[in-house]
Amino acid sequence: MIENTIYKSYITTPIGELLACVSSHGVCMLDFYDNEQTEIELDKLKKCFQASIVEEKTPLFLELEKQIKAYFSKEITEFNLPLDLRGTDFQQRVWESLLNIPYGKTISYKEQAITLGNIKGIRAVASANGMNPVAIIVPCHRVIGQNGSLIGYAGGLWRKKFLLELESNQLILY
Repeated sequence: MIENTIYKSYITTPIGELLACVSSHGVCMLDFYDNEQTEIELDKLKKCFQASIVEEKTPLFLELEKQIKAYFSKEITEFNLPLDLRGTDFQQRVWESLLNIPYGKTISYKEQAITLGNIKGIRAVASANGMNPVAIIVPCHRVIGQNGSLIGYAGGLWRKKFLLELESNQLILY
């Protein structure tokens, strides 16, 4: 792969088609294709990476697709993929904290802010979660309101509910 190329393709899931983008370093975008912001996000990605975007199924994309399908089939509870996330230092810290929320568990935005050492930064944390470029793998769907309500998911609350219900039932091993 050439350093300045982002490769994109699509993954069909039970909750809609995902647009997946990978760089030479890892997964850099996973978004619901029906999101009105998708084209804007692709333009941002292009500028951030100073890259062209080519539609191609690379080996990393094929592994991503395999793991996404295994996740929805309840065959895996965590992903083992390199990520190439670009954002501010604060956003990076917030996204890293999301990766520490276990499968099947949820936390509130307040709890996440406390974990990050910034109790007063609840809105900033929520905003950074909303900027998460890699849905599902960086599990911002696991962050809920203080009262347990489902709030704030770019893919739509119905998808957040679906993902949390999928994860609420433990993996069945045969």
